[in-house]
Amino acid sequence: MEIVKIDNTKCIGCGACVAIAPDTFDFDDDGLSKVINDTLTEDAKSACESCPVEAISTEEVVDVEYKEVDEEKAA
Repeated sequence: MEIVKIDNTKCIGCGACVAIAPDTFDFDDDGLSKVINDTLTEDAKSACESCPVEAISTEEVVDVEYKEVDEEKAA
């Protein structure tokens, strides 16, 4: 599963991501973007590509619940 992340050390608060994917991003108390729903949608991908400082990225994560079931079967 792929999720969306923001590096707040790079974010300048331009708001492009919030405008493109308001179901994924919002502003925090400092006026910087934050992820409110980390599901990778088409809008979130567009926001990632549109970020002028490349603060948005995606990350592949392992489904922990699925992994635990596999480990139990292997034992």
